[in-house]
Amino acid sequence: MTTHLPVRSRLVHDALRAADISGEIVVLPDSAATAALAAAALGVEVGAIANSLVFWADDAPLLVMTSGAHRVDTKLLAERIGSGRIARATPDQVREATGQAIGGVAPTGHPAPIRTYVDEALAAYPEIWAAGGTPHTVFPLTYDELVRLTGGDVVKVD
Repeated sequence: MTTHLPVRSRLVHDALRAADISGEIVVLPDSAATAALAAAALGVEVGAIANSLVFWADDAPLLVMTSGAHRVDTKLLAERIGSGRIARATPDQVREATGQAIGGVAPTGHPAPIRTYVDEALAAYPEIWAAGGTPHTVFPLTYDELVRLTGGDVVKVD
């Protein structure tokens, strides 16, 4: 039952079910706002955390789902995807684009679709974890489910 979930996480839960993804949203007692915090709380490698990073490119939001073990090379990514300059979105831009706060941005449950890219390095993990719409919520899924859920293009981000 999802009634105990925060509103943002219920939206994510509903989007997961609509995509036929069965992973349950887990509410953590402490914040998992960074990949390191999430990995420690879940007892998994930091690389198995799918960070949702929002950037601004070509006057629109850009969501990059990257392994917690990587940093996004924005210049290289811009070249690979044929985009102009890519810059980190401001907290206000993140909330406007996703309806969620930095540290809890899920790969789904946004007010409108966002152009998305998925780090190919996440494919190395049989199970990955993503934020569930708040800094205290996460959920498991497979790499293939993440790509399908986001409709994202697979790319090397570093």
